[in-house]
Amino acid sequence: MNRAAVTSLVVFLLLVAVGWYLTKLQSPQENPPATPAPTGSAPTGSSDLAALVIAPEGKMAGYSRDRFPHWASQGNSCDTREIVLQRQGVDVKSDKDCKATSGTWTSAYDGVVIKDGGEVDIDHTVPLAEAWRSGADKWTDEQRKAFANDLGGIQLIAVTAKSNRSKGDQDPAKWKPPVAAYGCTYARHWIAVKINYKLTADQAEHDALAGLLATC
Repeated sequence: MNRAAVTSLVVFLLLVAVGWYLTKLQSPQENPPATPAPTGSAPTGSSDLAALVIAPEGKMAGYSRDRFPHWASQGNSCDTREIVLQRQGVDVKSDKDCKATSGTWTSAYDGVVIKDGGEVDIDHTVPLAEAWRSGADKWTDEQRKAFANDLGGIQLIAVTAKSNRSKGDQDPAKWKPPVAAYGCTYARHWIAVKINYKLTADQAEHDALAGLLATC
């Protein structure tokens, strides 16, 4: 084979190799990296009912709402209540003192739309008295304050005064949201709060939660 032929063969082999390499670069990876989970989504709660510790309810001796200092200052003239109103309402406008002057809130418990922030109640998913009976009686006042002002997204919820007062301090064995479609979410949030704060549940409460989870 003469020199010209050898040179041609070498050039041909180089072109083939370069073409193969470029094809590999342009083709999809066989094992592409997993898509990162979206961030900033609303808390969904927990369905891990088995993680709840079952125990009889404690006594109310010594209980007072004052033992759970709530609507604490959150800075910029805002307290916990006003922050919840801002986060859970639509088109909320506030004055210089952070008071909601307008907006729209939909009460998840009963589906009622509220146009006046002053008519909105901020409910504790797990009521303060229920927490007391479930273990919070052994907390410090600072721990109870943190519980009462938890802005994590599932312990505080903007609802109608009527539904909030109908619920009172009752657990799911005695009260469930009138909007049945919200029952699953309510149970998940209730369980998540109790697990997070290491609060117990009595047997009737546990069974009622199981019934709500069955609707998910």
